[in-house]
Amino acid sequence: MNKLSVIVPMLNEAAAIASTLDALRRGAPDAEIVVVDGGSADSSVAIARPLCDLLIVAPRGRAHQMNAGARAAHGDALAFVHADTIVPATFAADIASALSDPAVAGGRFDVQLDASSLPYRIIGAMISLRSRISRTGTGDQAIFVRRGVFDRLAGFPDLELCEDLEFSRRLKRAGRVACLRSRVTTSARRWTRDGVARTVVRMWLIRAMYLMGVPPARLKRIYADTR
Repeated sequence: MNKLSVIVPMLNEAAAIASTLDALRRGAPDAEIVVVDGGSADSSVAIARPLCDLLIVAPRGRAHQMNAGARAAHGDALAFVHADTIVPATFAADIASALSDPAVAGGRFDVQLDASSLPYRIIGAMISLRSRISRTGTGDQAIFVRRGVFDRLAGFPDLELCEDLEFSRRLKRAGRVACLRSRVTTSARRWTRDGVARTVVRMWLIRAMYLMGVPPARLKRIYADTR
């Protein structure tokens, strides 16, 4: 791997984006960091601009934003990090080590939540285990991929929901998926806001319905109605 580009989709993340970008600078000091704003109405852009290499604006929606960031990036490896996710200090080195195997098309990290009580530790462990068994990652797990593979897959599909799941399913068909033991730390805010049990059931239900063929537009309406 010669050059890593990290794409960070952002929307109204003034409270989190500085910590995310600071961690990226520590964990990937030589990487190109591209922030893609989806139309923030808060101070996210002003905070992020001096902390990244490039800040662009794209239509709202993670798939749109991540694809726009990939087009603007120059790296031959791409990593996608949510704006409320903290990467480990070994982030770039872990990706480089995984991609040193030419059979590996891409991969993802294990995940933990930024809340320390037992239910949140269990949630992080279960997400990581499910992902390891299925060889698919979610957007919270800092998915990374070779540029050539990303281009062959035509980037993230233009879906309103589950774009990360669909991309991960396609990635499995492109080559080996590295399931790294290093952990990224993501925000527990949706679990604390909506309740642990309710959020877990909703996420599993949406995932199952997507795999059964329910259109993502309908899933997004269901997701909104159950919040």
